[in-house]
This record gives sequence, structure tokens and C-alpha cells, in this order.
Amino acid sequence: MLLGKVVGTVVATSKVETLDGLKFLIVRGLEDDMSDTNALVVCADAVGAGVGEVVLFCQGSAARQTPVTLNRPVDGVIMAIVDQLAVEGDVRYTK
Repeated sequence: MLLGKVVGTVVATSKVETLDGLKFLIVRGLEDDMSDTNALVVCADAVGAGVGEVVLFCQGSAARQTPVTLNRPVDGVIMAIVDQLAVEGDVRYTK
């Protein structure tokens, strides 16, 4: 799992049928100190995340393991919305 922040949306009206019904969001990777990694990833949203939220996402074959993305051609999925992030007792983010 990776930490990221939703920074935008993607709208694609023409796509393969297996992607119908999925919402796509742009996620910028974050380090554990909440600094940007500058890496952008388009992810299918499996949990109802929105722009500005800190999320957990995964890429690769693991992205096809959620009930929403099972056997769909996705390479990234948002699978959790972060409420709080603490590293060694230091709270670095609270929703």
C-alpha cells in the first residue's frame, strides 16, 4: 500500500466496457512526513474518495483484488481513506 492525496479527477466517456461504472481519480504520492513525491497515478476509486483526501492506494496486480476492481484492467486503486497518520507516536495527519 502507498500513501497519497487525491488531486484531481479523470472523465473518460469512451472506454472498454469492463471499466464502465468506475470513478477515476488522480493521486499524488506522499511520503510519511506528508511531503509530495511528485508521482501522479490514475486510480479507480473503490471507497468513495474525493479531491483533497489522503488515501491508501496500491498499484499492479494488487489493484485488481478489490470487489470493485476484480478482473478489471486497472493498475491503480484507492482502497482506503485515511483518518489519521502517526509515525512513531508523532501524529502527522488528522482528517
